[in-house]
Amino acid sequence: MDRSADLDIEELKMTREQYILATQQNHLPRTENAQLYPVGIYGWRKRCLYFFVLLLLVTMIVNLAMTIWILKVMNFTVDSPLVLQSDRNVTVNARNHMGQLTGQLTVGADAVEAQCKRFEVRASEDGRVLFSADEDAITIGAEKLKVTGTEGAVFGHSVETPHIRAEPSQDLRLESPTRSLIMEAPRGIQVSAAAGDFKATCRKELHLQSTEGEIFLNADKIRLGNLPTGSFSSSSSSSSNSRQTVYELCVCPNGKLYLSPAGVGSTCQSSSTICLWS
Repeated sequence: MDRSADLDIEELKMTREQYILATQQNHLPRTENAQLYPVGIYGWRKRCLYFFVLLLLVTMIVNLAMTIWILKVMNFTVDSPLVLQSDRNVTVNARNHMGQLTGQLTVGADAVEAQCKRFEVRASEDGRVLFSADEDAITIGAEKLKVTGTEGAVFGHSVETPHIRAEPSQDLRLESPTRSLIMEAPRGIQVSAAAGDFKATCRKELHLQSTEGEIFLNADKIRLGNLPTGSFSSSSSSSSNSRQTVYELCVCPNGKLYLSPAGVGSTCQSSSTICLWS
């Protein structure tokens, strides 16, 4: 009896499950008459896609070839410097955030032009300014400025410097070939030759003038060469003037110096021919 009861219960469960499945299938939509659409790209769309992919691949290959050719022609390497070449000129422009031109460097066949507010050349080691130029001044920061041209340096206006010095073992020469050379200083001019001579040579007159002070000559010996010799006419004059070795230094009223044969007294006469014709 128990076995038959168990079979009846299982049959009831199976019948219930079949009923539930049949009820769910009745509620599902029927798709017997539904149309099936293929998924993907077909026809002319597929051919266009393949064409664009092929065109993109050809463009990439051409760009790569052009890039390699440019690098080879312009010598772009890691060790060599950057070289820019042009048949006319090479121009580099600098602009601000508004697109306005702030600087320009042009390298042409005849000149190199730079247009900017300030131009600087700096040392590669410490970065100090070697040369700078702007609207107000030109500054040279190098330790030495050397001009090797045969004509030297020409300045249109004045040059201000506290010290002018020649190179070691070289002479310093100040020369004005066609005009005068003027040295002026409000507090004095000092010319010193510590181990040599001081010479002043001129073709005409050499003037030493002091408006308020005096002219002081201080030396062990003062020599005045090529002074004219005056004549002294007197009845007591010796006839041995040819053997005269001592002379008297005389001064004319106009300041001219001459020599007169020395005698017992002064032999300087204001009526001397040297004073009359000078």
